[in-house]
Amino acid sequence: MSAALEGIRILDLSRLLPGPYSTLLLSDMGADVIKVEDPLAGDYLRFNPPLASSGMSIHFHTLNRNKRSIAIDLKKTEGRKILLELARNSEVLVEQFRPGVMDKLGLGYEAVKEVNPAIVYCSITGYGQNGPYRDYAGHDINYLGYSGILYSTGKASGPPVICGVQIADLAGGGMFAAISILAALLHAKKTGEGQFIDVSMMDGSASLLTINTGELFVTGRGPERESQLLWGATPCYNVYEAKDGYIALGAIEEKFWKRLCELLGKPEYSKFQFDEDKFEDIFSWLRKTFKQKTRDEWMEIFEGEDACMAPVLSQEEMVENPHVKAREMIVEFDDEKLGKTKTIGIPVKFSATPGRMKRSAPYLGEHTEEILLELGRTKKDIEKLKMEGIVK
Repeated sequence: MSAALEGIRILDLSRLLPGPYSTLLLSDMGADVIKVEDPLAGDYLRFNPPLASSGMSIHFHTLNRNKRSIAIDLKKTEGRKILLELARNSEVLVEQFRPGVMDKLGLGYEAVKEVNPAIVYCSITGYGQNGPYRDYAGHDINYLGYSGILYSTGKASGPPVICGVQIADLAGGGMFAAISILAALLHAKKTGEGQFIDVSMMDGSASLLTINTGELFVTGRGPERESQLLWGATPCYNVYEAKDGYIALGAIEEKFWKRLCELLGKPEYSKFQFDEDKFEDIFSWLRKTFKQKTRDEWMEIFEGEDACMAPVLSQEEMVENPHVKAREMIVEFDDEKLGKTKTIGIPVKFSATPGRMKRSAPYLGEHTEEILLELGRTKKDIEKLKMEGIVK
């Protein structure tokens, strides 16, 4: 049974998190992702601690499985020729440099399009290819700051809170890049025409505020923190402290809230679910009540009940959760570099074309010779290229 993207070759010139996450998703779906790296340093994430037994970063391992690495010096003429040759035989190119860098190298969209009119060329940047911020440096926190997401996160009485997951990098950049690449591949298959994709992590983050901005466009004023149902304004959708941890309550629908009140011995509160005059009393009751038992004791009480209750798990607890295991989101992987190890599984389940884990994250330039041989270069040619520092 083949994976959905088998036969699709992707050149990945990106580093760190957004682009590599995008191509991780695509490689898990079967695409042949060739990681194009600088011979001297490669992807900076390779050296980000903690390091695995392979000598590479654990973070690099998790983001770059299923990929092959070729190390090319793109500042040299022969190096650029090799990349264009690879592009001629690829369906997708992903890059994550600042706007204009690839053009200066002679490897921008127009140059690549000349050798492959059907190429899907995806550029991931912080602020996009145009606009007054296009040349600004930035990281996840900056894109979230500009997009409005950071302002929206946290308690009303305190400062904005940094999320524990890089939303702009992973969702605003990586996931939107993967989605747009798949759409462009469909277009190319139908028409034979490739295209340039401009992915901005700030734009992608702003898109995640689609619901939040509805109130702004109607009333002229955006919602403040903890002012909305899903932002912690109401007792029925909130986080509560138990005796030894936290629980997450999401009893939005009337039937769920009613059942919760019955189980906690206060059925009379069911009719005050959205009565703001009663919020202070209900919050006080729930906070006092949930502190009387441990988190797991509460989960036993609510087992099988439609009350939308969940424990707030640590990462250590999450990976041991039976449902997570049943969904194969934590899998054992025979990694040729690390041996038998656990890793996050493939999040989407395909009935006919399941994703797969084929290989470990590559060493820098691990597949240079293999890939150049596929291009028709001889071993003698490759040795010469290595001697001249063009490839590693």
